[in-house]
Amino acid sequence: MFRRLPDHKGDLVTFTFDGTPLMASKGDTVAAALLAAGVTRFRTTPVSGADRGPYCMMGVCFECLVTIDGRGNRQACLTTIEEGMRVETQHGAATYPTGISA
Repeated sequence: MFRRLPDHKGDLVTFTFDGTPLMASKGDTVAAALLAAGVTRFRTTPVSGADRGPYCMMGVCFECLVTIDGRGNRQACLTTIEEGMRVETQHGAATYPTGISA
């Protein structure tokens, strides 16, 4: 569905999504990196468990929420991918240990 233009060149970084190693271009957002890797399901809704993925790609809709390095409710479309980043599907609402806020 999404793919890079053939003339795109750049440095690559490695990251994982749900434990699967992936590669992305340095400077990509997490959402762009996941879409380029063929991932379209980023989270499930808290009430019905319906699958959700990026919609607006500019931080307005909150459909692209993921867990990054153990921290939930991160907007994938506004977060730049980094080497070694651990990205995970967010299932429902993010939870935090007592005493820690988002």
